[in-house]
Amino acid sequence: MTTTSAMTKGSGARSLVPGEFLLTAEDFRTIAQAIYSDAGIHMPESKATLVYSRLARRLRALGMESFKSYCDLIRSADGVDERQKMLAALTTNVTRFFRESHHFDHLRDKALPPLLARAARGDSVRIWSAGCSNGQEAYTMALVILSLAPKAADLDLRILASDIDPNVVAEGRAGLYEDSALADVSPDLRRRFFSRVNEGGRDVNSVSDEMRRLVSFRELNLFAPWPMKRKFDLIFCRNVAIYFDHDHQASLWHRFASSMTPGGFLYIGHSERLSGPATELFSNDGITTWRLEAGR
Repeated sequence: MTTTSAMTKGSGARSLVPGEFLLTAEDFRTIAQAIYSDAGIHMPESKATLVYSRLARRLRALGMESFKSYCDLIRSADGVDERQKMLAALTTNVTRFFRESHHFDHLRDKALPPLLARAARGDSVRIWSAGCSNGQEAYTMALVILSLAPKAADLDLRILASDIDPNVVAEGRAGLYEDSALADVSPDLRRRFFSRVNEGGRDVNSVSDEMRRLVSFRELNLFAPWPMKRKFDLIFCRNVAIYFDHDHQASLWHRFASSMTPGGFLYIGHSERLSGPATELFSNDGITTWRLEAGR
């Protein structure tokens, strides 16, 4: 593997990335092991430039002069909060309303009608946006649900939106979005389910009360124990597993299967594939859409 190396001023140590801070291979391994231990995220040395650029800001904020000092902090008992900040800095939150729209077409046309009929009879329906980022995926689900059943928020139907990053969870709870975020939301849905508000001197779009009632946000590590007791009828976990190694992916798919109702749908990202024992539990039902077999 080829990495960019530079001799750091008079220290004799080599930095994987040239710049103001020394990032040695040992420092990188410490950071990679920490994020793998905390969140199952695999960070190869080819990501050294990304790690440097994201964490250099943390070093400046903390007044540190090298990544060694930073590694000493995250290994210490006093570094628990900083490990969370490090994880937030190193995870990418790319999202938008109606991203990978074919999933929402499938949701509208196939998955939701029988679930809405169940909810109308008084049954509970539970949906999970796992790795929800700042809430646009979960609120898109709410838009699709409300477009089919305007009174859905009065039913026993709820969406759990979870993410490991507390910053994006807070953004999701706030439910405020710039115009650019709503580029793929139809004018009709904008009029019905968003209102213009002024927040901190800027005009933004606030999600409706009905959407807020449908969606609950929670900080959650996918590889920690899950506190949820009810099984889910639908799970969206898209473009999240790409950050995990094969063993963690296989474990996640299997845990999802154990947490779903028979016949429930799992939606994954376009570059992701099911692996491990879970492949025997699901059948393919379209592009990156999988159905948990009945009786499993």
